[in-house]
Amino acid sequence: MPFAVYVLGLAVFAQGTSEFMLSGLVSGIAADLGVSLSAAGLLTSAFAVGMVVGAPLMALAGRTWPRRRALLFFLAVFIAVHVVGALTPSYGILLATRFVGALANAGFWAVALTTAVALVPDRLKGRATAVVVGGVTVACVVGVPAGAVLGERWGWRSAFWAVALVSLPAVVAVLRSLPGGRSTAESAAPAPVPVRDELRVLTGPRLRPVLLTMALVQGATFCAFSYLEPLLTRETGLGAGWVPVALALFGAGAFAGVTVAGRFTDAHPVAVVATGMTALVVGWAALALTADRPVFALALVPLLGLLAFGTGTALITRVLGLAPGAPTLAGAFSTTAFNLGATVGPWAGGLTLDAGLGYRGPVWVSALLVALALPTAGARWLLRRVRGSARERTRGRAAGPCA
Repeated sequence: MPFAVYVLGLAVFAQGTSEFMLSGLVSGIAADLGVSLSAAGLLTSAFAVGMVVGAPLMALAGRTWPRRRALLFFLAVFIAVHVVGALTPSYGILLATRFVGALANAGFWAVALTTAVALVPDRLKGRATAVVVGGVTVACVVGVPAGAVLGERWGWRSAFWAVALVSLPAVVAVLRSLPGGRSTAESAAPAPVPVRDELRVLTGPRLRPVLLTMALVQGATFCAFSYLEPLLTRETGLGAGWVPVALALFGAGAFAGVTVAGRFTDAHPVAVVATGMTALVVGWAALALTADRPVFALALVPLLGLLAFGTGTALITRVLGLAPGAPTLAGAFSTTAFNLGATVGPWAGGLTLDAGLGYRGPVWVSALLVALALPTAGARWLLRRVRGSARERTRGRAAGPCA
């Protein structure tokens, strides 16, 4: 695996910490800025909205840039808005910084995904995708729990400062590993393909169901994860000190899920997705039913991290594999679908809280969102198995007389 792929994963680690760390900070932000829990949860949605809007726009804006220039620009903007967010006393400004930071993150993701898969042969595309997405899971294991600890001891603003500082080594790493200019595979932008042709590929009948499935699965993940802290402290009855532990468990499971998906997705993409989604429906429902039992809740958290990120990685790999004719926008559309779910999920979970349905409400919504997506993924898997069996029978009959 080229070293540059691991560098992209390092940069995604810093950005993933920012994207997910609010799950351990919502209560502190709400108290400090004088807003409700659901309003604090919308900071996650604002980030996701910026990702949804920014992924295609930033990919198009930077489609002719050398890859290193694009990646460095997006990292610089990302660092700047976190400094502003750490300093502001205004909820409105903080909301705006989350949106702008997400635009930069979206641009980075779109370029990073297409760069990673362009650097490896077809048989390693799933693993390259897993390395990049793995940066997010390492963020869940290390960065997000660390942010929760910082928030508990020195306030939520310290976590924003930490993200800005952690992003600086990523800038140095990109500078050193991706040479400038347009002559190398690592740095050159892909040959421009007409935008209309790329959109035709990405909106075709093969990709639409995959993108919709990705949005629903990620909506479920963000819905429950955004309100994991109040669920554990107010429903499960755990102390605040357990929140970083639970976040680390979720991240450890997510890392394992990405690793497993990277090894099996290239050979069995639809089977991995269908199996993971079926298990997610059962898992989210089980967490909702046993949220008042600390042992069960803590046991389910890493399992759900494994299933959520393993399935998400398989879906991203599937999109990139089905869209070789969209070198600029394939990564952008994957990012958009991923974060469309991240936009809807926390919002839907917040509705259940505002409606007085309790802290288990977001978890039940997560189970429902995956259940809505399951028929599409399951039907595609079964159809492929039926067609494969039919082809095997046909080959068997054709080979019979010659045996």
